[in-house]
Parts: sequence; structure tokens; C-alpha cells
Amino acid sequence: MGLAIYLLINNSINASTQWMEFTRHGKPSISLWEPFVWEYSSALSTFCLMPLLFWLFRTFPPRFSHIRKQIVIHLVGTIIFSLGHIALMVLIRHLAYLWAGGQYDFGDWVREGWYEYRKDAWGYVSLFIVYHLVRFGFSRVKGEAVPITSEQAPDVNSVEPYPEHFLVRKLDKEFLVKVAEIEWLESSGNYVNLHSNGRVYPLRGTLSNVLQRLKAAGFSRIHRSYGVNHHAIESIQYQTSGDGEIKLKAGTHLPLSRRYKEEFKRSFS
Repeated sequence: MGLAIYLLINNSINASTQWMEFTRHGKPSISLWEPFVWEYSSALSTFCLMPLLFWLFRTFPPRFSHIRKQIVIHLVGTIIFSLGHIALMVLIRHLAYLWAGGQYDFGDWVREGWYEYRKDAWGYVSLFIVYHLVRFGFSRVKGEAVPITSEQAPDVNSVEPYPEHFLVRKLDKEFLVKVAEIEWLESSGNYVNLHSNGRVYPLRGTLSNVLQRLKAAGFSRIHRSYGVNHHAIESIQYQTSGDGEIKLKAGTHLPLSRRYKEEFKRSFS
């Protein structure tokens, strides 16, 4: 919602600025509605592509390793984003001009495409930075968990005996979260979100390695993105497709993938 309001205000200012430029030397060569169609079509196209951008940002977060690979991935991302943005924008403008009884001309596709790509690439980079800064700040406020098994917390990606507690640092306070009270786990980029009593604690690591450590505590993987505490399960329902659904005592419903179903069943034996 905040992003939509920002785009609306920003593009309204840009549209009014363009109108002022066209009227600077007398009677304008365009109608008042045209610069608003240009700007709003761009904003609407960007907004429609936000889920794709957020997926790219979440799937390929910034890391200190494989920098060249990251650059290539996000360079391709800027191209995909720009092509999608231009295609949607031109389509909306064509429809708007057709509705007004006119015809829209994008101009030379090579020159105008390069012009739009430069803006789109910079917008991609800016959104990438803002997205991860917000996620970082939110994780600091929400709290980040580390396992407690000794005086010094070990690497969460190592396969060691499961901890009985997680230490959560949240702003200027520290809290202890019992592993037994964690109901389910969710993969989220470089983190695994621990869900306990309605709260979410991000733990740096991969879902596979975290579940490997918590296996002895009664945790199993049930989906590519989810793990569950056996003690938190209320019921299991299977579907004709082979998949299933797990209902927790707290009321949460989790998907049970047929890929992990047999291994999940064996974990109870």
C-alpha cells in the first residue's frame, strides 16, 4: 500500500511537470490527460511486476560469495523487469488512446527501449537496496534467534545435537525460546522462521540443516518450505492427489507434500 501511494504521488508530480513543460511556450501540442496516462501506465506496470521483483530479491539475496554470479543474475533480472514493464506500459497506453479515439506511438523501439531500460535498471537496483534494508531492519526489531548448546553458539548449519533453547535478541533485550514450543518452521531466503505461540523468530540457516539438528526433538520436513513439530499436530488429512494437509493445535494449516509424505510417516515409527 505504501509503495502504491508513493508511485501515485511521484508519477502525478512527473505528469504535472511534463504538462507544465508543454505549456511553457503557449498552447500545448498534447491534451492534459496524455502525460497522466504516460506516467500512470508506467506506475501501474511497475506495481504489477512487484511480486516478480520481490521473488527475485528474496530468492537471490545479497551475499559476500559468488559476487559475479549475483551480478549476472540481477543483470538478467533488470532486463526481464524492463521488458515486462515496457510491454505492459505500452499496452495500457494503446488501450487508453484507443478509448480516447486516438492512436499511441511509442516511437523507435531501440532508442525508446534503451531509454526505458536505463530508468528501469536504476529502479531495480534502488528497490533491491530498499527491500533488503527494510528486511534487515525488520529482522532486528522482530528478533533473531541463535541456538544455545554451549557457552558459544555453534554454526546453525552444522549437524550437532539439537539445542533445548534459542536465544532471541530483540532490540535491547534477550529472550529464551524453548525448542519444544516451536510449532512449525518456514524457509525464507537465508533464514528459517521459527513459529512459536503466535510469534516469529528468524534463524539464519537453511531449512534442511535446521531440521537435521531438530530431528531428535520430533521435527520433520513436510514440504520444500515447511517443517513441523510432531507434538504440535492435531490432525492430518490426505488428498487423492497424494498431497495432504496438516492442522496444528493452534489452528494453523500446513501443506504436506507427497514428496516428503513417506519420510514423514516413518518419523513416527
